[in-house]
Amino acid sequence: MFSNTKASFLTGILLGGISCVLITLFGQMNIRHKGKLQKHEHHHLQSPSREDFLKMSKEQQRMVLSKSIRVYCIILGESKYEHYWALLNDTWPKHCDKAEFYSIRKSHLFNIETNNNVWPQVKEIYKYVFEKDGHNYNWFLLVCPTTFAIIENLKYFLFKKNATQPFYLGHTIKSGDLEYVAMAGGIVLSTDSMKRLNQVLNSENCAYQSMIWKLAADKQLAICLKYAGVLAENAEDSEGRDVFNTKSIVHLITDAISNNPQQVVEGCCSDMAITFNELTPGNMEVMMYGVYRLRAFGHHFNDTLVFLPPNGSEND
Repeated sequence: MFSNTKASFLTGILLGGISCVLITLFGQMNIRHKGKLQKHEHHHLQSPSREDFLKMSKEQQRMVLSKSIRVYCIILGESKYEHYWALLNDTWPKHCDKAEFYSIRKSHLFNIETNNNVWPQVKEIYKYVFEKDGHNYNWFLLVCPTTFAIIENLKYFLFKKNATQPFYLGHTIKSGDLEYVAMAGGIVLSTDSMKRLNQVLNSENCAYQSMIWKLAADKQLAICLKYAGVLAENAEDSEGRDVFNTKSIVHLITDAISNNPQQVVEGCCSDMAITFNELTPGNMEVMMYGVYRLRAFGHHFNDTLVFLPPNGSEND
């Protein structure tokens, strides 16, 4: 009797161990892509240092590499933001290698019934952009109309990143078990991420995930990318400060004054910030002046790398 009980106990332990192994294995299969487990070795991505560029002794080499970073900008907003379109045509999007504007629920390109759910249209826009220009650009930036983006800083940040790897980056937020890049700060996808995304967009994994409450499009995108083996990365400067900001610079400075009055400048924002959000049209013009027009006499900034704006950009 004792022998039978002992045997049953050992059998239970063995079966339990096998079950744990199988559960772990199947759990990992959820983020496989084409049968290969995707390694995820970077969670906090930092911008390159000046020394990285000085290692390139030839200026010609730096210029060739700078021209190889091509950014496609997607500005997506509801019809209530249409008064931004004319302003955006003449401000920061002119520094993108290509910029397109899409109005939610009023686009003539997509015949979709959204039912107040933005995700179906976001999916169609990503499919449209990838099929039309997926091989002409290596980075894709999705932002709101109220966002101001400094494309030169984005290209600087991406300089040492390989677009053939599955990068999905911006300002990350944790929501339960899901970590996603907030649309408010801008979302950047590499060519490889766009390719993987388009391979799964029509699958059940990328269908609308919430039937009870409204799930934001940026969370839906994170769920979809996770099934494609692409995880969210938080973008930071060399000091660990965020470079994709979900608030305006005024809001960030106000917070810094309250929280750290002795170091307002250092505590506010990164010197290499890429985006700011919640800008009014007037704020957009002020940012344009401050970033591209205002110069301090006697100060000469000799950057090791130059990103020339595309033809037609007359803001500098």
